[in-house]
Amino acid sequence: MLISILIPFYNEEKQLPITLRAIIPILSQLPVDYELILIDDGSSDGTWELMTAASQANSRIRGLRFSRNFGKEAAICAGLSHASGDAVILMDGDLQHPPEAIPDMVRDWMTGEYDVIEGIKSTRGKESLVSRLNAKVFYGLFLRFSGYDLRNASDFKLLDRQVVDEWRRLGEHDTFFRGLSAWLGFRRKTFSFEVAARAAGTSKWPLLRLIRLSVNAITGFSTAPLQFITFLGVILLTGSLAIGAQTLVNWFSGHAASGFTTVILLQLLIGGSLMVSLGLIGIYIARIFTEVKGRPRYIIAKEIHDRQPESGQPANQPRAPVDPD
Repeated sequence: MLISILIPFYNEEKQLPITLRAIIPILSQLPVDYELILIDDGSSDGTWELMTAASQANSRIRGLRFSRNFGKEAAICAGLSHASGDAVILMDGDLQHPPEAIPDMVRDWMTGEYDVIEGIKSTRGKESLVSRLNAKVFYGLFLRFSGYDLRNASDFKLLDRQVVDEWRRLGEHDTFFRGLSAWLGFRRKTFSFEVAARAAGTSKWPLLRLIRLSVNAITGFSTAPLQFITFLGVILLTGSLAIGAQTLVNWFSGHAASGFTTVILLQLLIGGSLMVSLGLIGIYIARIFTEVKGRPRYIIAKEIHDRQPESGQPANQPRAPVDPD
């Protein structure tokens, strides 16, 4: 049996050697064979050169290099498309996902009782106040709009081959891995972990990119924001009818007064509401435009090793329960 471990990197030449030194000894002790797939998301530093050297020293290491920075979601898609294992483990390259949990994840999967083993953050580590606030707002809105509770969820997951094959069938261009993996379903087990501090480098997730990911995730899973436009229109219509009735009563009773201030306020309110509504519609139209163009999610400029499973069982066949001992 073969386990594929996927790790995306972006400008992590200082972190990559630390990650490999921490994870390879753990993978070497697994009761199954493994392949380590490293994805270079268009780094501009020496990340790719270090990946090349690591693969020359260890034949189980494969490398994929994007032609430019396509983003973490694209890197996840590339890794899942190239993984040949009976199960696939996805983790971040900054060691904030503890590699010490991998043996337990594999052991739980080998019992045959679970198809997805996923890590849940018990703490969010040393995130800034702005990042924590953004996460709280996003996951609250995502739960309300989509019905999926992803609070404290992470990308640290083990996916069975069947789950990976179903993922590959998804034709969406803009993906949200945490949400789509929950949408796929299957038998799941969770475990808690503490987010460790980075050993080197800094986060590659600026606030603007996080907000963009949040918008794409919500609009990709729910049309509720479009229903907000209808709700807003009903409120404005009700208010306008009430104000219209009041205006007619004042006019017939001879108490009509100058309404310049009221008119200006109403124009600003209606104009702002229209712009917000057009903006929401524009977001969905932009998603449609992106999907219909049919461009690839990513472009691989270079690849190191095209390793095939060494076990006798093909990687795309269902597994049988295995005694982890």
